[in-house]
Amino acid sequence: MTLRNIAIIAHVDHGKTTLIDAILKQSGALRDNQRVNERAMDSNDLERERGITILAKCTSVTWRNTRINIVDTPGHADFGGEVERILNMVDGAIVLVDAAEGPMPQTKFVVSKALKIGLRPIVAINKIDKPDERHDQVLDEIFDLFAALDADEEQLDFPVLYGSAKEGWMASEPEGPKDDLSALFELVVDRVDEPRVEAEGPFKMLVSTLEYDPFLGRILTGRISSGSITPNAHIKALALDGKTVETGRISKVLGFRGLNREAIEAGHAGDIVALAGLSVTSVSDTICDPAVTEPLLADPVDPSTLTMTFRINDGPLAGTEGSKVQSRVIRERLLREAEGNIALRIAETEDKDAFDVSGRGELQLAILIETMRREGFELTVSRPRVIIREDPETGQNLEPIEEVIIDVDEEFSGVVVQKLSERKAALVEMKPSGGGRQRLIFHVPTRGLLGYHGELLSDTRGTAIMNRVFHDWQPYKGNIPGRRNGVLISNSLGEAVAYALFNLEDRGPLMIHPQAKVYEGMIVGEHTRGNDLAVNVLKGKKLTNIRAAGKDEAVVLTPPLKMTLEKSLAYINDDELVEITPDSIRLRKKYLDPHERKRAERRAENAAS
Repeated sequence: MTLRNIAIIAHVDHGKTTLIDAILKQSGALRDNQRVNERAMDSNDLERERGITILAKCTSVTWRNTRINIVDTPGHADFGGEVERILNMVDGAIVLVDAAEGPMPQTKFVVSKALKIGLRPIVAINKIDKPDERHDQVLDEIFDLFAALDADEEQLDFPVLYGSAKEGWMASEPEGPKDDLSALFELVVDRVDEPRVEAEGPFKMLVSTLEYDPFLGRILTGRISSGSITPNAHIKALALDGKTVETGRISKVLGFRGLNREAIEAGHAGDIVALAGLSVTSVSDTICDPAVTEPLLADPVDPSTLTMTFRINDGPLAGTEGSKVQSRVIRERLLREAEGNIALRIAETEDKDAFDVSGRGELQLAILIETMRREGFELTVSRPRVIIREDPETGQNLEPIEEVIIDVDEEFSGVVVQKLSERKAALVEMKPSGGGRQRLIFHVPTRGLLGYHGELLSDTRGTAIMNRVFHDWQPYKGNIPGRRNGVLISNSLGEAVAYALFNLEDRGPLMIHPQAKVYEGMIVGEHTRGNDLAVNVLKGKKLTNIRAAGKDEAVVLTPPLKMTLEKSLAYINDDELVEITPDSIRLRKKYLDPHERKRAERRAENAAS
């Protein structure tokens, strides 16, 4: 049986995971009567809720006499660390592009990585059944994209398929035939090379992904680049610098068969397998025969652009809603995350109860926080801070710049340009994208995008679609104005009272509802003015023994602002924190005591002067 290893590359929501569902069904990997969830490869709860792929996953199908290993890669640049490693496991790629939207930033990001390592992509134009499809222009855009990314002649001579993953067909012409995916299977077998590996050499495998299993411990996945491996084999692991990480014995060799991972008797060169039995080996290490001395090369990962401080929850309600509150437990969890996700960096701070976590973007860090709170953690996190570099030649401060593509109705393009200009954005291109919509392309400092997505949706009545990808490091663009309003701060501990909240409504929109637990230093609303204001949300109505002439009216409150995790992270200032527990998301001041807050403000003013 011959072997092919391919990755499916696409922008968020262009149909990768749906296509894999159709491939699994049509290849016989799933029984006709087998019930699986839609988007079967998105196994993580957060992936299903958000409709995005976060973790790279592997599956395998058999077509005639060829076994095809398929890797479903994340399409979001925040999870690009996954993408880069995955591409080193495969020999070909299917670039899936929406027939209406065309190539988008993440398509560009991943395709550039694929072309750089010499993969010859197959282009599949998906969603051809959409009423606004424009496959001819999209094909021209894909060709222009490949040319701009320095594709060689062989890569530019790419085969093209048209189809609908949802309807389960692909063909060489947009009109069909609309029968099945056989055209795609045949192209993969004909155009993708067999793995270039040494079948007879000593065993070597670069670890591409890592996960934990409660029974097997660490499971390390990668492609075998030479030799073969069997259970109980003695091996060693080498770090990138050639030093031995550990020696040990493989307890299980697992192969991918459809949606399942099954124990197999041996893994051979070229195959993608998962190994269990090692306790320290991590991503980018080489697992090999004890005689091997040189590790396999691993590509450097694009740098982190954002940092957040993860702290213990030291508020009065700490430990009342979550089971994991100690700094030791938080530290262990963060270090474990960094082992499997090489795009994350964890650093200890001077404060032993706090850790700096650096990543690719807000979404990646928000996903980590959301995952931890669902595991029972309580913690507080700071506002995201952009990582500033120094240019070694000029000594200038450099900051990360992102390419942002916004598709918006023409009537709202003016307000989008104005708001992003205030955030130091440079408009690169403005062009019509059909149907009364415009496509705006900006280069924006990452700082300027913190919290902008919600504002964009408000400004455009929810019609705008924003996509972003890391572009470059450029000289610091200067000060970007932050939140102009102050906040309302609770001055006592207890439960909020409806009467008190009603009387505070003219001070600004509130963020809590009656009976919400509050404490001194907790943010309960936004002040209409620029200063912070301490308020009493526990104050009930004074009762007397004199009967009122009229009947007391029921208090009717305006619904409070709904502060989601992403919205909260973007809202807070540097002197504020978001408190996250399994049940609640609260905003609070870093220093809860008002006197301590005043001292910290004076210190900050003195430092600035």
